Amino acid sequence: MDNTTMTPNNLSDGSIVCYTPFMTTTNGIWKGENPLDYSLPLFILQLTLVVCATRFFVFILKPLQQPRVIAEILGGLLLGPSVVGRNQKLAKAIFPLKSVMVMETMANMGLIYFVFLVGLQMDISIIKRTGKKTVSIALVGMILPFLVGVCFSFLILDKHQNASHCSYILYVGIVLCVTAFPVLARLLAELKLINTDLGKLALSTSLVNDICAWILLALAIALSDQNTSNWASLWVVLSNIIFVSFCFVIVRPTMWWLIERTPEGKPFSEFQLCIVLTGVMISAFITDVIGTHSVFGAFLYGLVIPNGPLGAAIIEKLEDFVSGLLLPLFYAVSGLRTDIRLISGASSWTIVLAVIPLAFLGKIIGTLLISLMFQIPNRDGVVLGLLMNSKGLIEIIVLNIGREQKILGDKIFSIMVIVTLIMTAIISPIVTLIYKPRKRLVPYKRRTMQNSRLDTELRVLVCIHTPRNVPTLVNLLEATYPNKRSPICAYVLHLVELTGRASAMLVVHANRQSGGPALNKTQAQTDHIITAFQNFEENVDHAQVQPLTTISPYSTMHEDICNLAVDKRASIIIIPFHKQQTVDGEMEDTIPAFRMVNHNLLQNAPCSVGILVDRGLNGSNRLIGNLTSHQVAVLYFGGPDDREAIAYGWRMSRHPRVSLTVLHFSPSKEATQTPDTSQLWAKIDRSFTTVKNGSDNNLDEEYISEFKRVIRNDDSVVYIDKVVNNGEETVAAIRSINNVNDLFIVGRGQGTMSPLTDGLTDWSECPELGAIGDLLASSDFETTASVLVMHQYVGQGPDGEETFVVERPWQTSDNYHSVKQQHHMHRYAMPTGTGHSFL
Repeated sequence: MDNTTMTPNNLSDGSIVCYTPFMTTTNGIWKGENPLDYSLPLFILQLTLVVCATRFFVFILKPLQQPRVIAEILGGLLLGPSVVGRNQKLAKAIFPLKSVMVMETMANMGLIYFVFLVGLQMDISIIKRTGKKTVSIALVGMILPFLVGVCFSFLILDKHQNASHCSYILYVGIVLCVTAFPVLARLLAELKLINTDLGKLALSTSLVNDICAWILLALAIALSDQNTSNWASLWVVLSNIIFVSFCFVIVRPTMWWLIERTPEGKPFSEFQLCIVLTGVMISAFITDVIGTHSVFGAFLYGLVIPNGPLGAAIIEKLEDFVSGLLLPLFYAVSGLRTDIRLISGASSWTIVLAVIPLAFLGKIIGTLLISLMFQIPNRDGVVLGLLMNSKGLIEIIVLNIGREQKILGDKIFSIMVIVTLIMTAIISPIVTLIYKPRKRLVPYKRRTMQNSRLDTELRVLVCIHTPRNVPTLVNLLEATYPNKRSPICAYVLHLVELTGRASAMLVVHANRQSGGPALNKTQAQTDHIITAFQNFEENVDHAQVQPLTTISPYSTMHEDICNLAVDKRASIIIIPFHKQQTVDGEMEDTIPAFRMVNHNLLQNAPCSVGILVDRGLNGSNRLIGNLTSHQVAVLYFGGPDDREAIAYGWRMSRHPRVSLTVLHFSPSKEATQTPDTSQLWAKIDRSFTTVKNGSDNNLDEEYISEFKRVIRNDDSVVYIDKVVNNGEETVAAIRSINNVNDLFIVGRGQGTMSPLTDGLTDWSECPELGAIGDLLASSDFETTASVLVMHQYVGQGPDGEETFVVERPWQTSDNYHSVKQQHHMHRYAMPTGTGHSFL
């Protein structure tokens, strides 16, 4: 090193350490310098190797549904002395001793911010909502594995170390008894269990378990230093209690104040986010100074930040950089400290292979016993115990702190890293092998509007993204005509995206709210929605509303909707379209993920689905006795979806202030006999699995004939036969009745092909609505009417073929004329205000 200056530094023990004070960046290889002699190029190379090794194992392990922590630990082991480090020359070149301080400093910096994000993603209010079942399962499930750790610590105790056996037991016991919440959340998502009842219970339980782990870790650190008096340990505990109190009493209200100062819908300023992120380092510094590890302060600071837009903004800013770049560095440092060669001999490997099943059985038995008390099925209790064995971040942190505190030697550290790795890796294959979520039995039959009789209760699941959807949905429910013979039970589900918080959940709201101030934007929206539908319930007879909120990722939100529809035995799910109308009449996207939710729902719904294109449904231009009226048009082409549209329109027509027009489109003889057209549709039919066949045509004819017979003497229903030749004439006919309607009800028409819609799908923007639905939802159609696109639930026959319901909704226990007599008797006897929006 020709151009560097070596500066000696005398230590207290008499040894001399030489270092180069200005070797950060190189002047270049062309001046004969080795870049690896300088700290910055060396660190960049190390970080690049760590990220590449981690991503390699992520790619390899992805088909095996392994959590990412496995890949990160394996990446560290690959670069450590166990594999690459066996070549001493290579190890000294890439990971020399002089680079340890820089690498560990950056790794701990990344760890501090990742632990902060872990605390930020935990919602401690869940513990209050889950009740004693979750807390009991978490605590009892920790006891037996901790006892296994106590016995295990005696077998592997290093008699040459100076640590007390009490501290040693604490560190080993914590590693074996706790559950890694972030790892379990990713594992459940990979196994597609995160939205199941078992998955939600596992997440809530692991949250309690993780909180207990941090408390035990703080206690272990306070008791680990044997060179100080008992009074020093007491002061460490007391100062931690004071710090925790300060965070909840001072820091948390300050964060609330910061959130309330930010106008709703506006992002937080860079200065605000900078102040919050600086608090992470201050908290880490404080806990490090008072004798606890810095990660404890960062975790607690993240835990006290309220759930809401501030947490979501921080996660969006930090998560990818910290999780993808800095955290693997921490696991790499752990891998560099792990040397599998230290686990030598049959006795050492016997201990490793024995402690894994013992720890597994301890967690499983403890969890199963307490699960039986809460009447959880045995199989679910066993799987829950398996999932609770997920290890990862907290365990690696405990091991590293134990090694730094000289409690754990290199051999014990290596053994416990291998144990943690194997325990986590085998969970996914075992759960996949033994646990197949059973399909829920749905014995109810009324899964469609067509099959819902007019003398029974109608159950509707109404999904809402934002309060903007509320007025039209309220008026749509009121126009569906709840009455004594056919009351409506509406389950109003507010759909909220899970933004990294503790777990997906379903919240059932009380009929009355406390009236307190809204704590964040989401709660404010929920309160607004609940108030609107409560007003609807109070002003409309025979209507019952149950408000709920689901918090889940958009990718799995449809599963929550489907599960709730099954639980409540809904006949139809009504969900808003992903576009909203602007002031100038254009249709613009709101959140693109809404479209994915609707698409997944159409594919998996256990009942019929109605997608509502919201352009308002107030009917303010038409009055009957000072009450608003509605003009509804059903466009009928044939097929199960269109039959569902007529069934819904028929129910609405029974309302005294709703007029229904059914426009039945049928092809002319020329359209059906054109050779080129028939050949074209024959080709298209062969490309679809389900086409409109002869039996379906017979059903349509029978259905429409029965409908015309029933409405023969009903002045509120207008039936029009419209013969057209092609799609152009179809559009012209629809435009002719456009300006007189508040609502179009159309079938989605999937699986049926017709020359009447020829050409309408060529420029389709939203094919999930079908040809006619997409036309009506387009900005080019220039209409002020809302559109309800119906998709009928189709069951599976004994041979797996689609079967269609043939019941008529107008078939009740009484004849049609008695129903219509009641219809006219009540035409002007509606409660005051029922025709208006209840906002």
